[in-house]
Amino acid sequence: MSHDAVRLHGVHVRSTPSVTDLAFVVGHGFTNHVRKPFVSRVLHRFARHGGVVALDFRGHGRSGGRSSVGDDEIHDLAAGVSLARDLGYRRVVTVGFSMGASVALRHAGLHDDKPDAVAAVSAPSRWWVRDTVAMRRVHWLLEQPHGRLAARALGVRLGPPWRSTPESPLEVVHRITPTPLLIVHGEQDHYFDPAHAVALHRAAGGGAELWLEPGVRHAESSMTPALVDRIATWLDERTAPHTTHPTEDRR
Repeated sequence: MSHDAVRLHGVHVRSTPSVTDLAFVVGHGFTNHVRKPFVSRVLHRFARHGGVVALDFRGHGRSGGRSSVGDDEIHDLAAGVSLARDLGYRRVVTVGFSMGASVALRHAGLHDDKPDAVAAVSAPSRWWVRDTVAMRRVHWLLEQPHGRLAARALGVRLGPPWRSTPESPLEVVHRITPTPLLIVHGEQDHYFDPAHAVALHRAAGGGAELWLEPGVRHAESSMTPALVDRIATWLDERTAPHTTHPTEDRR
């Protein structure tokens, strides 16, 4: 159950090594849910490194409510973080993909119960992006009556349009420090240009690490096992007790 009483459903994938104190709380992208095959593959790959808690965002999959496309979903991610702590994990990190990445950034910047580290994959830096064909299709889903019906056919139950514009990831990313932050973006992302990742990295004020990945496209469907492993290892190392690491910029 989220803070604002939306009933959420998801999965808890126990780690392959059965004893671990690390949990990955994973936020999926728009139109996805935890049972989609390519999402499930990512979750089970993370489970090689720790426990995984992944909830369907409101309006998606088996969860109740209606999608606000990145605003109220911070309550859903907060519920996942709280659940991971209740399950006994001492280190709780968040990983978000696309819309889930914007949620992870906003959650870490705005919520009192911050995770121990954050990874944002394929994140938008700002709202109302129409720079690509893929995002123009998304806005058709969000804004046109026939589009909203099509979104329901895709498994997304949309809420009403925003009454006021919530803080964008770009506006809150500087508040995440000193929590370790990793920004990952594919150089071939067909939804959000890599300039979004560069802008987020710059706005973080030196408190983030940036990976621009050659040949990688967008979000969960573009994740290779090796890239998931690298992200998981980075989060594990940055939250391990008594370890410090210099911030790197892999561009």
